[in-house]
Parts: sequence; C-alpha cells; structure tokens
Amino acid sequence: MAEFDYIIVGSGINALVAAAMLGKKNKKVLVLERNAQLGGCLRTEEVTEPGFVHDVMATTMVLFLTSPAYGALAKDLEARGLEFAHADLPTGVLRPDGSSVILSKDRQKNIATFEALSEGDGTTFDREMNLLGADAAFLFSLLGGALWSGATLKTVARQGWSKGLRQLAAWFGDALVPARGYLETTYRSEAIQALWAPWVLHCGLSPESAYSAEMVKVIGFAVEMAGCPIVKGGAANLVKAFEKLITDQGGVLRTHSDVERIMPGADNSARGVRLMSGETIYARAGVIASMTPNQIYERLLQEWPQPLPEEVTSSVARYRYGKGNMQIHYALSGQPRWKGDPDLAKVALLHLTPGLDGVSRATNECERGLLPAEPTVCVGQPASFDPSRAPEGASVLWLQLPETPRFIKGDAAGEIETPADGRWTEDLRERYADRIEAMLARHIENFHEIKLSRRCYSPANLECMNMNLVGGDPYGGFCGIDQFFLWRPFKSSVNHRTHIQGLYHIGASTHPGPGLAGGSGFLLASSLR
Repeated sequence: MAEFDYIIVGSGINALVAAAMLGKKNKKVLVLERNAQLGGCLRTEEVTEPGFVHDVMATTMVLFLTSPAYGALAKDLEARGLEFAHADLPTGVLRPDGSSVILSKDRQKNIATFEALSEGDGTTFDREMNLLGADAAFLFSLLGGALWSGATLKTVARQGWSKGLRQLAAWFGDALVPARGYLETTYRSEAIQALWAPWVLHCGLSPESAYSAEMVKVIGFAVEMAGCPIVKGGAANLVKAFEKLITDQGGVLRTHSDVERIMPGADNSARGVRLMSGETIYARAGVIASMTPNQIYERLLQEWPQPLPEEVTSSVARYRYGKGNMQIHYALSGQPRWKGDPDLAKVALLHLTPGLDGVSRATNECERGLLPAEPTVCVGQPASFDPSRAPEGASVLWLQLPETPRFIKGDAAGEIETPADGRWTEDLRERYADRIEAMLARHIENFHEIKLSRRCYSPANLECMNMNLVGGDPYGGFCGIDQFFLWRPFKSSVNHRTHIQGLYHIGASTHPGPGLAGGSGFLLASSLR
C-alpha cells in the first residue's frame, strides 16, 4: 500500500517548494536525498576556520524573495525561523584601474550616480526601469509562468489586443537583444556598462547571448527593489525552515536515500522508486524528479518496461551543459580595506572585471576550454550585513567564478600547465585560485595581513557534491535561447510533465530555469490536484 501521495527525488529549492506547496493541499509527500544533508546547492558549513560560516554554493536570495513561491510560503517559513539580512548597497563593479560604481536601493541616488558618470545616463536608467516596471506583469508571467497553458495564451492575446500585433512582435524582438548591443547603445558610460555586464553570467549567458539584455534589465529592476539579501546565519537556515514546514504538514524527508530506479505501476505509470539499498516505496499519485534530464532518462528509467520514444532519446543525447563554476571562500581576521571608495566594503555582491569587453573575453575563453586570463570575479561580503557569519571583528568572503571551463584545453594567460586529459586536479584548482587571489590582493590593501585561510571548489568538486551540477554547471544545462523557455529541457517538453504518466520533471533543467526562485516546483505543485 502506498503511504505517500507523491515522492520527490532530490531536495533542492524546487523540490522543497513543491513539497511545501503540495503539503498545503493536504498531500503527503516523501522527499528523498542521496546526500547526507538536504538542500542541494543550499549548503552552509564552516569550511575554513571554526566559527566562520560559509554558504558553500548558492547565497543571494533576491529571486526567492521576489518569487510567487515566497509569496505563498513566507508566513509559514518565517514562523519556522527564516530571516533575511539586507544590505543597502546590493551590488557594484570594481575595475583594474581602481574605478568603481556602486548601485544602491535608492532610485534617486542611482540616478545621481549615473549622471555623474555621464550626463543623461541617470535619466536613461530611470526611463529603462520605469518601462520595465510598466511591462512587469506581462514579462514576469512569461519568465515564471506555465508557458504551455491557456492562462499564458490569454495573457499574450490580451497584450496583443492592447498593443496591437505589430507592437507585440516588436516587444518580443526587443526582448531578444543581446546585452552588448543594448548596453553600448543605451549607456554612454563604460563604467555603467561594466556594472551591468557581469550579471548576464548569473543567468548562464554571455553579453552576446540572445535575450541577455532583457535579463540585465530584469536583474537591475529586482536588485534595486529588493537588493541582494541572504539568509541570516546561512542558506541552510532556509532549508531548516522548509524541513520544519514539510514535517509539520505530515511530509517526510530522508537523507542517505539514493534512488536507483523509478518503478512502474500496473498501467506503466510512474508509481514508486527503488533505492540503492533495495527498498521499494510507492506513491498514490506519482513521482517528481528534481534533477537533470540525463539522470532521469539514462539512469532512473534504464529498466523501464517500455523503450523511450525516439524524440526523447535524441533530445537527451543533444542536451548541452553550460560553463562550469568555481567557488572560493576566505576566512579573514579583520575587515577588508578596499582601495578607493570606502563604501566598497558595504557592497553585498561586488564584481571585479575590466568591463563589458572583459566579461565577453573571459566568457569566450571559458567556452573554448581555456582558463580565463582575467576572469570575472563575483565577491560576496555576507559578514558586512550578517555579523553571525564570522567571529566579532572578523569577516568572510564568498567568491564565485562563473567563467570556469568544465573541461580544460589550456590557459589563456599561458602561465598554468594544464592536464592532458582536461580534468580538474587539486593542484590546478589551487594554482588557478592563486590567480584570483592576486586580483583580490591588488584591490584590498590589507588582504595578506587579514587572510587566515581559503577553501576552493573546482567544477569537479562541485559535481561531486551535487551530481546535478554536471561539469560544475550550476544552471542545469546551457541557457541559450534554443534550450530555454518553451524548449527547456527539450523541444517536445510541455511544462513539467514527461511522456510517462505520473512522472514529473522539475529543477534548473526545466522552465523557468535556474536560480533560487523555486519556480518549477511552484508551477508543478500549483497544477497538481
């Protein structure tokens, strides 16, 4: 007899959102996690020194805080201990010459900052954000809604009726513009271009990618409105709040539970799972898999009684993964003294880059399998607005390198010898981290005085911790236009249903893609009865 309504395989943000939303519908849910801890990329540990708390992977929660999932679950999660920490200065950019631009959550202050850099750019920014705000309802319904649905069709029809078909077509054309073209024709200041260019990397894109300009505008709008919040005490506290909520709803969460295969029911619908331990568990309504397509179709369905349709087999074979990622964490005995603007120490997420061309160059080098000579470095400073992350007077730095090759063909700078098999090694990881540390030390005048220790994770290390990060890709697959929106993960995909009745697919590999919004978990759970 089935004890549960749904079994969810995986425990990342989408799985947790789906479980909590189904629990609100009085569905009994079992969440299975193969690792020792829940949360997927939401992982908090003392990886450097005792008392120094690091979000090992994901940290910035702006997408979750502004999501429909949080809107539905906020009171439940806050009642179970969830709190956010906020910074007044969410983001900024620092260039090699020491010049910097900082974005605040104050529109008038941002307008003045941009006007001081180039006359007219402040007014332009205000206009662009207001235009996006006016279209926000329509835009976010496309970015986060169920695309194959009557509701979305009606939304597009209403937009076409109000704007006219020609203007609607023009709107979609503008939405596909690459960030490079948009930034170069919208802002005269290279410093402002440099501020926005790195954000395309957080969408798994490059400045030359289609629709990257729209994502820059969306991020600018969201970051100015909600900042770059983090969870007080670490991202794991969000997981703990979800765990309490799901348990209170009657759900069950199990770790050390690696699923070997999905089990069919009498009608060849998905009705259960078998664990590596040999245990078999059945569900009344179905199985929800929060993982990559390869994990589902090449591993969990290997023994399915019916062969996969040809279109699924060929789609899995053609599914592409994107750039890898690297994480570096520092424990510091004191506060970093950034050269130049003292407010840099208060910025939640700071990008180190030469600018638009620098981001483009490093991305291109990465995509060709080269270690970038001057990568874009994302520097998070969580202890500056969440003191619980470090002992009194001390600090931590959270570094992300989103232009890290999954397989290495060489070093763009010609300084690091790379392995013939293209695989990451511990020595290669540390030598590349030395390059990043040298960049930091050029900007932080007391860096060597306050550095206590560092901990690095190469793309290979990240995949070992979370098998969905294939080659260290944190976005669940390449996010280019041909593998996104209606076509994610496959051209034949329809929302989060698979060709097998009762088997559902959520996670970063599905619409609306990667990030911490929990969008796919929310959409699926909202659609299930």
